[in-house]
Amino acid sequence: MHYRRAPEHPFPAALDDAYAVLVWAHEHAAELGVDPNRIAVGGHSAGAGISAAVALRARDRQGPPIRFQLLNEPGLDDRQETWSQRNFTDTPWHDRDRTSLMWGHYLGSGQATPDAAPARATDLSGLPPAYIAAAEFDPLRDENIDYAVRLMGAGVPVELHQWPGTFHGSQAITSADVSQRQSAALVGALRRALAA
Repeated sequence: MHYRRAPEHPFPAALDDAYAVLVWAHEHAAELGVDPNRIAVGGHSAGAGISAAVALRARDRQGPPIRFQLLNEPGLDDRQETWSQRNFTDTPWHDRDRTSLMWGHYLGSGQATPDAAPARATDLSGLPPAYIAAAEFDPLRDENIDYAVRLMGAGVPVELHQWPGTFHGSQAITSADVSQRQSAALVGALRRALAA
């Protein structure tokens, strides 16, 4: 799906758009030939962070049920306080400076809230099961792992993978064996979640 993007459209535009799609898909499930109880949210990087925020919003608003969260290298925490954020400052494609720039564009002049940065949520209970993938040399790695652990601590079923030797977005190198395994794992997790 395409959502409005920052900096032209800062938070909450992207979240509002993604949540509107969830509501629309649930309301039109019969027309789409979709089981309204088997809808998943997911994405990569910023899209994965927005998907996590959609799950929080749906829970808090008693919105449409979400069966599963597929979060691939999600951007979850604007504070950038983890070890990986402090140390992966010059990694390929995505580094600390790009993360700072992304959050600045996304938040605009607004303040970070759990709707914008899901890692800020204090209560993660009642969320749908999740698959979370982290890259070893990614500034986002530790916040991905921490979010997975916090979900588990809140009673949410989680499958967590930290892919050795990878960096943020390296899955785009589709000829790499590890990229192929990452893609297969994502597809497999989604199939298992929606088949159950």
